[in-house]
Amino acid sequence: MHFTQNEYADRQIRATAAVNTSGFDAVLLFAPESHFWLCGYDTFGFAMFQCLILGADGRLNLLTRNPDLRQALQTSTLSRDEIHIWDDVEGVNPAMDLKALCDRLGYTGKIAMERQTAGLTFANGMAVVDAFGPLTSADGLIRNLRQDKSPAELEMHRRAAALSDDALDAALATTHAGAFEGDILAAMQGAVFKGGGDYAGNEFVIGSGDRARLCRYASGRRHLDATDQLTLEWSGTYARYHAAMMQTLIVGGATDKQRDMHKAARDALEACEAAIKPGRPMAEVYDAHAIVFDKAGYGHARLKACGYGMGAIYNPIWVDFPMFYEGNPMLMKEGQVFFLHMILMDEDTGYAMCLGHSVEVTNDGVKRLSRHAPGLFEV
Repeated sequence: MHFTQNEYADRQIRATAAVNTSGFDAVLLFAPESHFWLCGYDTFGFAMFQCLILGADGRLNLLTRNPDLRQALQTSTLSRDEIHIWDDVEGVNPAMDLKALCDRLGYTGKIAMERQTAGLTFANGMAVVDAFGPLTSADGLIRNLRQDKSPAELEMHRRAAALSDDALDAALATTHAGAFEGDILAAMQGAVFKGGGDYAGNEFVIGSGDRARLCRYASGRRHLDATDQLTLEWSGTYARYHAAMMQTLIVGGATDKQRDMHKAARDALEACEAAIKPGRPMAEVYDAHAIVFDKAGYGHARLKACGYGMGAIYNPIWVDFPMFYEGNPMLMKEGQVFFLHMILMDEDTGYAMCLGHSVEVTNDGVKRLSRHAPGLFEV
């Protein structure tokens, strides 16, 4: 486990208090992030049916498959008596096993469930509803607690950020005219692994030429031209904690237009950092980004969001809500971690210019987690 028993005990106390405040008898937790945060349970077995039950009495019980029994014993605070197995046999309905387990545990009052998670397919969710009847949503219960990072969690983010910097160094060392995208990607991912990091919550984004204007991963590799652009979005990951970065590298020398786009992106990034203050709404950060880009003449090329939370996140994406978007009233707090991304995708010129890094909210502003200045990299 990556944290002390006292840290997990504190999290479980806070989560149990939230269950009681909400008036629930128990909460069915399907998000792997919730499992990891509460008790350390770490597996990709959430692709199958599994559920962690948190009762108002503070008890934790896990229902999972046999392949994850040892996984739970080795990675979590759970004892063998708190781990329950549903068997792979024809006609099995683990949702009914979950209902029976709740009944045995005495949870017959108001039960809520996490629904907004990749840890619960639509089919499995419907099976749970069929077994229990309509259930109240508990989507924000653990997620809101996870937003406020402990000192130990912040240290994990800082270690992840150091791995992100290592990956950028590897990209800069391998990016040049004629370079193969596969070699660049291998160097970046290798730097994370050599530093003791994990797989990220989604694939690293890499795209050159026309694909530099994509902000999603797509399969296929090419060699860089003598004059080219390469957009990268990646995250070092340590103990599942992320600290994403984004950068467009210029091959063969930047044009005046690309320099102007970079200046706008850097100005927008700095404006967003200045707008991050504890107690202020997230909408103000989005507004700061939009004002800079629109004034610079790039309103047509910017996106409708400029970042989001970072945390211990599982596939399919490392995005941890909330996001910076227009009108978001959520207040920022000291100890939260965000990824700020300034993205310009200009269809008129065919240019991309992306710039981003992760920051920690302090008592009076932000602290950059990256050791790299947000410069324009020409290789």
